[in-house]
Amino acid sequence: MKQNVLIIGAGGVAHVTAHKAAMNNDVLGDICIASRTRSKCDEIIESVKRLKHLKDPSKKLYSRQIDALDIPATIKLIKSTKSGIVINLGNAFINMSVLEACLETGAAYLDTAIHEEPDKVCEEPPWYANYEWKRKDRCKKIGLTAILGVGFDPGVVNAYCALARKRYFDKIDTIDIMDVNAGSHGKYFATNFDPEINFREFIKVWSWIDRQWQEFPTHSVKRVYDFPVAGPRPIYLNGHDELHSLSKNMDANSIRFWMGFGDHYINVFTVLRTLGFLSHLPVTLTTGQEVVPLKVVKALLPDPKTLAPGYTGNTCIGNFVRGWKNGKLREVFIYQVSDHHKCYQEIESQGISYTAGVPPVAAAMLVAQGIWDPKTMVNVEELDPEPFIAILDKIGLPTVVKEIKPGSKYSFDGTVRDLQTELAESTATVTVSAANPMLALASRPAAQTPGKTTRPQK
Repeated sequence: MKQNVLIIGAGGVAHVTAHKAAMNNDVLGDICIASRTRSKCDEIIESVKRLKHLKDPSKKLYSRQIDALDIPATIKLIKSTKSGIVINLGNAFINMSVLEACLETGAAYLDTAIHEEPDKVCEEPPWYANYEWKRKDRCKKIGLTAILGVGFDPGVVNAYCALARKRYFDKIDTIDIMDVNAGSHGKYFATNFDPEINFREFIKVWSWIDRQWQEFPTHSVKRVYDFPVAGPRPIYLNGHDELHSLSKNMDANSIRFWMGFGDHYINVFTVLRTLGFLSHLPVTLTTGQEVVPLKVVKALLPDPKTLAPGYTGNTCIGNFVRGWKNGKLREVFIYQVSDHHKCYQEIESQGISYTAGVPPVAAAMLVAQGIWDPKTMVNVEELDPEPFIAILDKIGLPTVVKEIKPGSKYSFDGTVRDLQTELAESTATVTVSAANPMLALASRPAAQTPGKTTRPQK
């Protein structure tokens, strides 16, 4: 058994993970939260203790300061805290540094998003092959357990793929992963997690179609689907982390990812990108000072953690899987719904952070108990999904499996048509008032403008 957990990062997702880990510390042991800004870790600890979420008070919950890009310092921290499991929830730029520290110490490694380099975006697919999988042989050689992308998407949706393969299909044709946030935070514009990482995802759209990678313009392929609880929502074909392992590990003809965006979000995003404000590369001002436009936008937007108190509405994330069972065509929607307000009532978090922060705790519990202990590097779909989903059901993310009648109104066809046709049907129409910008968020009939959605967290 591995015990004692080191959580690296102190953002919204780490807040959720710390709460849930504390509520299960009889299995996980001591918990250390570490970040560049130690005061943020202490704020999380104060929240955990105030809400009395420390299940076993004999176990420690404490903080440390760390720059996780400093590999020797991270090695020292893992050793000094006697951490058997490291949950990396820092930004995507530190993944390989933290993994290197785990390789040196033998601590199990878990993360929730794919590694990125600051000066590169949307690299050639599959993304995992560029960094993570290059270290797979080293993990196997020393018997290190490294579980990649164990948030919700990627993470739980990967487990849903494995569940579909194990229980519901003999042969899978298509997998459409759909993620919508039918919630409202009351701000003119905000992202639900780190804006810098959020916007970098939307530079290119890589999708796995007909067993090959295909590239599309951002927000160019649109569908509207009637989601459980969330209702009819506009979704757009998008690139995402999980496609880059599922394309290798799932035998399916097409695996696509769709994300919900309202017209208002697309309008603001498009203006920012067109003007160059979403560039990840530095520009020089007339003063001679160098700035990265994307970092400026990040500094101006609300901190995602501050959205939680007033957030209302629901998220719905799931997999629409089409294939055959016993020679008959079958369609199944495997999904999860979370309520923003209920998440805040429970642990002072919004639903996007909640859906991303709970799964790594379930995974850590399975690692601690030796149930998930592959002693090599894996993606979630390579593991048995059922014990993972069973724990999620108990600790806050219950799964629903819904049979869909093929060809019915609840069926989903993600086949991408010619680009000219798709572009003609993906135009966003917005209302703008210079005198009162908030009018852009005014409710209008769903038939004209489907409900506003904002980008969910991974």
